[in-house]
Amino acid sequence: MLDKVETSDIKTVMAEIGRRARAAGRQLAIAPTEAKDKALAEMAKAVRAATPEILKGNELDVAAMKANGQTASFLDRGTLTAERIEAIAGALEEIVKLPDPVGGVIAAWDRPNGLKIERVRTPLGVIGVIYESRPNVTADAGALCLKAGNAVVLRGGSDTLHSNKAIHAALQKGLKAAGLPEDAIQMVPVADRAAVGEMLKGLDGNLDVIVPRGGKSLVARVQDEARVPVFAHLEGLVHIFLDKAADPEKALAVILNSKMRRTGICGALETLLVHEEVAEAQLPAIVTALREAGCEVRGDARVQEICAAAVPASEEDWSTEYLDKILAVKVVPSLDAAIEHIAAYGSNHTDCILTEDAAAAESFFQKVDSAIVLHNASTQFADGGEFGMGAEIGIATGRMHARGPVGVEQLTSFKYRVHGEGQTRA
Repeated sequence: MLDKVETSDIKTVMAEIGRRARAAGRQLAIAPTEAKDKALAEMAKAVRAATPEILKGNELDVAAMKANGQTASFLDRGTLTAERIEAIAGALEEIVKLPDPVGGVIAAWDRPNGLKIERVRTPLGVIGVIYESRPNVTADAGALCLKAGNAVVLRGGSDTLHSNKAIHAALQKGLKAAGLPEDAIQMVPVADRAAVGEMLKGLDGNLDVIVPRGGKSLVARVQDEARVPVFAHLEGLVHIFLDKAADPEKALAVILNSKMRRTGICGALETLLVHEEVAEAQLPAIVTALREAGCEVRGDARVQEICAAAVPASEEDWSTEYLDKILAVKVVPSLDAAIEHIAAYGSNHTDCILTEDAAAAESFFQKVDSAIVLHNASTQFADGGEFGMGAEIGIATGRMHARGPVGVEQLTSFKYRVHGEGQTRA
């Protein structure tokens, strides 16, 4: 077993994982939709049946996290309940309902010489997913890669190793039940960072792309060291701009939900920008509601003048992803000033404007260069499931290939099919 392998042997073992993944990927690329969907449905059944084992493994992980002094938000991301496990199974069943992207014709046209050309979706091949703390990513990533015809090598965080192993075992039962290769979804069951290093090298050319999902240090390492393409998922430094034309009642509800529904997810609000013309009228109620919900508010000088309960904000607060019950608040003179702040401090992940002014909303949409931009809606909707994608493997903040929630379509490439009748080129 890999979990008993010495560090010096990890290179050899990881290379074998890569070879097996490549072989499985070739089979998956031509697997019929019915087989993939059967595997996903069986995975959902297996996850439900394995709930006691998954919870038992998660108890070990949570106990270790607490002993290591992890934050409340980190614990929330890593903790599983019966309800959360049911949500994992439900997400697998939602992916069954999604159209199979493989073989889909993206575009088709005829040439004057009679050639008929089609651009058709194909699997990427073998995907490496490196992630931290969230056990549900094990199922989401495995299932999405499968639906898109890709093999996947999963390397979860050490904090949830037992939970990930239990979920992975259920996924492999689903593959076996559908007659698909169990090597299609492989997990690295060790915490040794050397395994990550081997993945970043590409597993002897067998990894086609890497998806990092985690904190700033993880993503930075992947981007610095990876020798294969990367779907970058940077931190979620999420902003809301409260415009002078915002509806106060609507705005309050959206701000509270954006920050407090779940503070540890990448779509959670981290900085609130408030137009100076409505700051005195609306900030007191907003700050009071946030504080009553247990949130610490850190404000600039103007915010502190209006709300004495606000803690002074430092320059560092404008560039901090708290993932906790802390919110930075700043008063700005205009829409353009808010956009400039977002450009200076944001992470191109998710940003929102609250306004009843259609022109202001359109300007925000045009000028804010984030993967997800919202108008009058909670930033916690920054999620592939909420977008109707069934689930997501992460939210890509780069500009190449995939951007925003990475679902089944984003896990495909394409090839050209050219049909002729004996044409030759002059």
